[in-house]
Amino acid sequence: MKLKTIGLTALACSSFLPFISFGQEKHPNVLFIMTDQQRWDALGCAGNLEIKTPNIDRLAKGGVQFTNAYSSCPVCVPARSSILTGRTIFNVKVLGNGDIDNDNIPNIPTFDQVLSDNGYHTEYYGKWHAPYKFTSKYNNAVNPTNKSKFTDLPGKVEGFRKYLDEMGIIQRPANANELIDNMSLRPYVPLPIDGRYGIKEDNIADDTNGKKPKRQKVSQAENFGIFLGPADGSLAAYEGSEALEALKNMKPGKSFSLTCSFGPPHPPYVVPKKYADLYQPGILTVPASINDNLQNAPYQRNKTSFDSHFQNPEMVQQMKQVYYGMVTQVDEWVGKLLDELDRKGLTENTLVVFVSDHGEMMGDHGLNSKMKMYEGSVHIPLIMRLPGIIPAGKKVDTPVSHHDLFASILDYTGMKIPENDGRSLRKLVDGKSDPVDFAVSVWGQINNGGPFMVRKGDWKMIVYLQMADNNQKTATSALYNLKSDPNEMNNLIGTNPEKPTYEKVGNDLKLTLKDWMIKTKTPYVSELENTNL
Repeated sequence: MKLKTIGLTALACSSFLPFISFGQEKHPNVLFIMTDQQRWDALGCAGNLEIKTPNIDRLAKGGVQFTNAYSSCPVCVPARSSILTGRTIFNVKVLGNGDIDNDNIPNIPTFDQVLSDNGYHTEYYGKWHAPYKFTSKYNNAVNPTNKSKFTDLPGKVEGFRKYLDEMGIIQRPANANELIDNMSLRPYVPLPIDGRYGIKEDNIADDTNGKKPKRQKVSQAENFGIFLGPADGSLAAYEGSEALEALKNMKPGKSFSLTCSFGPPHPPYVVPKKYADLYQPGILTVPASINDNLQNAPYQRNKTSFDSHFQNPEMVQQMKQVYYGMVTQVDEWVGKLLDELDRKGLTENTLVVFVSDHGEMMGDHGLNSKMKMYEGSVHIPLIMRLPGIIPAGKKVDTPVSHHDLFASILDYTGMKIPENDGRSLRKLVDGKSDPVDFAVSVWGQINNGGPFMVRKGDWKMIVYLQMADNNQKTATSALYNLKSDPNEMNNLIGTNPEKPTYEKVGNDLKLTLKDWMIKTKTPYVSELENTNL
């Protein structure tokens, strides 16, 4: 692997020795499985009776499921940076996706770098969407998602297209009822929800030889449809097969940490027909909040024809069909990874973590995508399994977050834990009390005041800050009781006439948030103090 100079310094954690606390013959292995843009409730084990996820459900049955886990920031790159380091997005200096090539990322360790410094063999496969310097200790060459100025390695998208070439799934012009998928460059059959539905694809060739079709370049978030080729002609199969092969090749007797980072169910929402056929859109449920008028709400809708699709029940059902199909294909590959652990006799000494970076609104409140502090976007799945150490079938309802994964993984692998902004979740798993009984999420690019989100007990607050250069806040803060109002339809503050009734609850959550900001050295404490709910 050829790396350009990025000014790495030796990590302070490299000098300490590991500490084994469990009595195993060797440190537990780590199998870290991550999806992209998967809602917390897009799992059978989360109570979803529509979706088929038998393998992830099996994982939950054998371990602990955190029912109220939250993204550190409902955007890919910041969230993934927090997952790796246990730091807030401010402390890792990654506030948005544009910071992926930030030259000023601090020299703080990832959990895999700590494990590597303590003798682990570490490998990473799939979607890498974080600052590239964090790949420095992996034993394999990690391809960035797209081209990076910090490496000459090709992007993962380029690798996926090569994988399809090798499978014999050639690029060809779209037929009359097809469009070209922006990621694979292969044709698919669009659904009516697709942003280009009804538009004839321009089949002028990209190159002079007339072999590669030219596609209409729109956002991948507008691609919704069905791929008629083989089931393994998909991003999930490409990423899963790489990780599975790596797991098969792991040498016995040496602890390892292996990450399989699936791109799905992130857009483009194109899924092989085998998986789309598992779901009949007409019988899928529609969000109870789809017709929310968003009065006295922290978010408003974009007024574009495409965004209006998510206020249409039939189109949301179409999205669910392909989205659920993508999740089910990922679930199959999760099953293959778990089966390989069984085959190699590694299950009993392997910590398996399953998590997503953020969710997807999927018609909640008539909205789509992520970047919201509503539950569909910020509430994530999180499952951990380590037989004999983590109780099987355990559920933890206390709110937790991405910030806690770094310390938790290092705790369960017997490592000394470097400074971080989270805490190990082992106390909660063991049924002990933990003074940290809340979770925080942050929107990093807060020129309009945020928002910040804090979840504690049944209460959730979304607060926009009073910024120093604004005479007034530019958006509406919100307080919800998720027990009585799980769909977040009734903002108890803002212009609610009963707002005084909830003043104490709001101020208590504001104080919890303030204390967290001070502890984690998060900026904008004074702006929070000056903010009236």
